[in-house]
Amino acid sequence: MAFTMDMTVAQVLRANPKTADVFRSYGMHCLSCPGATGESVGQAAAVHGFDAEQLLADLNKVEE
Repeated sequence: MAFTMDMTVAQVLRANPKTADVFRSYGMHCLSCPGATGESVGQAAAVHGFDAEQLLADLNKVEE
């Protein structure tokens, strides 16, 4: 499954729990917070100040 910018953090984590390591590497440590899980990948990148395209690429590199 390829992840997209409009998927929520929760959707990505449910699809592949190993992506938690990627989010944490970007400084997102509260992956169970309601606000964090409801944000899209694009929104999370904007809120936390990192490159959304790079985050998405890194998420899509995670193997199941």
